[in-house]
Amino acid sequence: MDVLSDAITAMRAGRPHAARKRRHGAWGLRFPATAGVGFHAVSEGSCWLLPEDGSPPIQLTDGDLAFVHGIAYGLADDPGTPLVEVVQNPDGSWPPGPATPDDGTPGTLMLCGAYRLNRARPHPLLACLPGAVRLPTHDRPLGAVLDLLRAEMAGSRPGAAAATSALLDTALLYILRAWYDEHAQDTAGWGAALHDPAIGRALSAIHHDPAHPWTVEELGTVAGLSRAAFAKRFTALVGEPPLGYLTWWRLTLAGRLLREGDQPLRVIAQRTGYASEFAFAKAFKREYGTAPGRYRTQPSARLDATG
Repeated sequence: MDVLSDAITAMRAGRPHAARKRRHGAWGLRFPATAGVGFHAVSEGSCWLLPEDGSPPIQLTDGDLAFVHGIAYGLADDPGTPLVEVVQNPDGSWPPGPATPDDGTPGTLMLCGAYRLNRARPHPLLACLPGAVRLPTHDRPLGAVLDLLRAEMAGSRPGAAAATSALLDTALLYILRAWYDEHAQDTAGWGAALHDPAIGRALSAIHHDPAHPWTVEELGTVAGLSRAAFAKRFTALVGEPPLGYLTWWRLTLAGRLLREGDQPLRVIAQRTGYASEFAFAKAFKREYGTAPGRYRTQPSARLDATG
C-alpha cells in the first residue's frame, strides 16, 4: 500500500480548483489562513510570497512553485506593495482578485491550485512541513504535470474538467513527494517515517489491512524489530504509539466511508477493525464528538465529499 497516496486521499476533501492568471504592474493579494492547502507556480515573470508566520519573503521566478498551508500570506509584485484581501469561496476556490490593466509589459503569469482538507481529521503528513515551501519545477516530473495542467486550462477540449481535476491531484502528490525526498534526512515526523524502511513497512501494513487486529509485537515483526525497539522508533517518527496511530487511521477511514458512500454501519465497522457496530459507534463518537449515523447526514460531511 502506498501510504503517501492513501494519506492524501484521506485528508483531501471535495474537488480541487485551479486558476491561470496574468498580472501586470503593481499588484498585491492577501490570503487568510484556511484549513486547505494551495500552490502558486510562476511560468513567466516573478513575484513575492510574503508569509505571515515570521518567515522571510520568498521570491518566485520562472519555474518556481510555492506550496502554502495553515498560514496567512501575501502574494505581490514587490514586498512593499499594499495587499488587497481575498476571501475564499464556499467551494474552496479563490476568486481572482482585482484585475490589473495590461500596461504593455509581459507581467507575471501564474498557475494556482487550491485543495480543501477534511477539517475534522488533519493528517500528520503536513505537520512537519513549513507553512510555505518553495520548490523548483524545471527538469522535474512536477514541471511536466504543471505543463499538462496549463495546456488543459488554456483550451476547452472535451474532458478538460476531469483531466484538470486528475492533474491537480497528481500535482499535489508530486509536490509532497519532492519536498519529502529533499528533506527526509533533516526532518523528523512523517518526512523521516516515510523513508524509514522498518517504519514504512509497518505503516504499509496498517494502511493495507486496517481491519486486522494488529498488536505492537506483530507490527514489530513486520518491521523487523523487537517489540520495544519498534514501539520506540515508531513513536519517535510518527508522533504517537503504533496502536494510537492504528486507531486514528481506522476512524479517519471510517469518516471517509461515511462521507462518500451509503454502506451500513456494520459493514464500515468490519472494514475498520471493530468487532461490532456498537464498539465502532462508541469509538467514532469519542473521536468525532457525534454518532456515525448523524455524522453521515451532516451537510458539512457531504460538502467535503462533493466539493
